[in-house]
Amino acid sequence: MALVIPDVLTESCATRQALERLAAKWRILLVYALLDGPHRPADLRRRLPGITQKVLTETLRGMIEDGLVLRHVYKETAPQHVEYELTELGKSLQQPLAAICEWAVASAT
Repeated sequence: MALVIPDVLTESCATRQALERLAAKWRILLVYALLDGPHRPADLRRRLPGITQKVLTETLRGMIEDGLVLRHVYKETAPQHVEYELTELGKSLQQPLAAICEWAVASAT
């Protein structure tokens, strides 16, 4: 079977749209942080030094809209107990990201 190379230079290309969404500064790092299971927002902030609460919230909301992350509210009254976890779609990024990590390590030597 021949490899199909999408025209990522075309704005309507689904591959381009996916790359643009994933290329946002914190998204891939949040995927990595959530690969080992659900986390509370404060834990995610500790794991990602430099991310602000506002950016974390906005990024997680966008990832929820894109179907990559689920938000679970375990306690409705203040203080809320909220956790975020990857959806199956989000978890499906593990293998492609592992390939990128492998490439980065191999090309760094």
